[in-house]
Amino acid sequence: MKSFVPMLLGAMLSSPAPAADVLNTKIMTLDLARDIASQTLEACRKKGYNTAVVVVDRSGDAQVVLRDVYVSRHAAEIAERKASAVVMSGVSTQDFRTNRADIRAELNEVRGILLLQGGLPIRAGGSLIGAVGVSGAPGGEKDEACAAAGIKTVQERLDFAE
Repeated sequence: MKSFVPMLLGAMLSSPAPAADVLNTKIMTLDLARDIASQTLEACRKKGYNTAVVVVDRSGDAQVVLRDVYVSRHAAEIAERKASAVVMSGVSTQDFRTNRADIRAELNEVRGILLLQGGLPIRAGGSLIGAVGVSGAPGGEKDEACAAAGIKTVQERLDFAE
C-alpha cells in the first residue's frame, strides 16, 4: 500500500493539465479594417493604380471592401480570395506560393482562395487578426506594395494592441 500512494500521486501529477474551455482572441475592429483598406487604396492611387482592396477578419470573412470606380467586381473578388489565402496560411500570398509551389494549382481550386501575389497578413501582438488583399495594379508585386503601405500607416496601433 505504501508504494501505491507515491505511484498514484505521480500519475496525478504527470497528467496533462486540462485545456481552457474559453480562449481569449484578438479581433480587428471595423475602424481598424476601414483605415487599412482606405490607406491601401490611397497608396495605390498615388501610384496611378485603380484597384480593389478587401480586408478580411481572422476567419476570412470580408470586413471592408473598397473598389475604385473603374475597377470591375472581379478585382474585388480576386482581392478577397487573396486575403482569404493569407488567413488560411498565415503568411503573404507570395510566401504561400513559394512555400507550396508543389501544389499551387490544386490550392487555386479551393473555393474562396487564390494564390496570386497581393495579399498580406495583419498581425497585432503576434496574433493574426486578419489580412488585406489587393487586385488591379499592373502586377502582384505592386498590389502587395500597396497593401504593405496601408498596413504601415496603422503599424503603431497594431504594435501596441493589447
